[in-house]
Amino acid sequence: MASVKPFLIQKFANKFVNNRAFSTSKCIAAKQMTVRDALNSALDEELERDERVFLLGEEVAQYDGAYKVSRGLWKKYGDKRVIDTPITEMGFAGLAVGAAMAGLRPICEFMTFNFAMQAIDQVINSAAKTFYMSAGRINVPIVFRGPNGAAAGVAAQHSQCFAAWYAHCPGLKVVSPYNSEDAKGLLKSAIRDPDPVVFLENEILYGVQYPMSDQALSKDFLLPLGKAKVERPGKHITLVAHSKAVETCLEAAKELAGKGIEAEVINLRSIRPLDMTTIAASVAKTNHLLSVEQGWPTCGVGAEILARVMESETFFHLDQPAIRLTGVDVPMPYATSLESAALPKPSDVVEATKKLLKVK
Repeated sequence: MASVKPFLIQKFANKFVNNRAFSTSKCIAAKQMTVRDALNSALDEELERDERVFLLGEEVAQYDGAYKVSRGLWKKYGDKRVIDTPITEMGFAGLAVGAAMAGLRPICEFMTFNFAMQAIDQVINSAAKTFYMSAGRINVPIVFRGPNGAAAGVAAQHSQCFAAWYAHCPGLKVVSPYNSEDAKGLLKSAIRDPDPVVFLENEILYGVQYPMSDQALSKDFLLPLGKAKVERPGKHITLVAHSKAVETCLEAAKELAGKGIEAEVINLRSIRPLDMTTIAASVAKTNHLLSVEQGWPTCGVGAEILARVMESETFFHLDQPAIRLTGVDVPMPYATSLESAALPKPSDVVEATKKLLKVK
């Protein structure tokens, strides 16, 4: 043994450690993947699976996407499947809707959903309403996707959540993923869906790594639209959120656990359709409800959830009135300190929970 070189011993030791299969949690054993790479994987698999699928948008091809979500796809699939467009959202969104009506399955990327306001007529009047106005004869299988909500340091015109805007409109499905499994499974389902889907990503989460199960790494991995997920079980209060606000709730739940309060965290995943069944089952158990979102309060996602609870049998399971935490009702400030103050933080969730449960 003494004749074996030390570096060879270290090499085999490292190989053993890196490939160990002894006791470890599923979370640790799972492959880590960024949200960006999960989205890229979903796009790649669906482009490969169905020749009707194509991606278009500003800088999605030769530049690999403004946020590198479409990295490598143009080189793999070419100009007809991954298409750079001029800076004209109404133009290329209308082109994509027409292609969907003709039987293709376009994925229309907005560099940010703030720019989708230029194309909202195409999204609502053309994509969302055509199936109804054609008496069910014309499907519009299209995905509108891109970063949504608050970013960092980009001020009022580039930091707003469109979840409630689009969820208000019949004919659309609205999806808001949180982690990498959400991003991949929901995007693949959205691309295969026969109806228009607004797919709201989060710029801040693109570079964050989350565990991916073996199932999620499969090309057959799909997550159903309209189904929420219980991210953390609990018995004292239900915290409901979507996108980055799920992270806020999970951090708050961890802090609350240290105080003996077990919060159940629900990741909505879909805003329309809204999974009220999962919310109702949780509230029946916890008897308390707190909705958390980064969007504005008036006519927001939380307002809709609380209204539906009020109008249903779930209301009778509440020991205290449900409340909501939202972004502050102002355009997003540019100053870093004010930007932070404009969004719900884990400490805000903790204080609201203690208020609801009447504990100090």
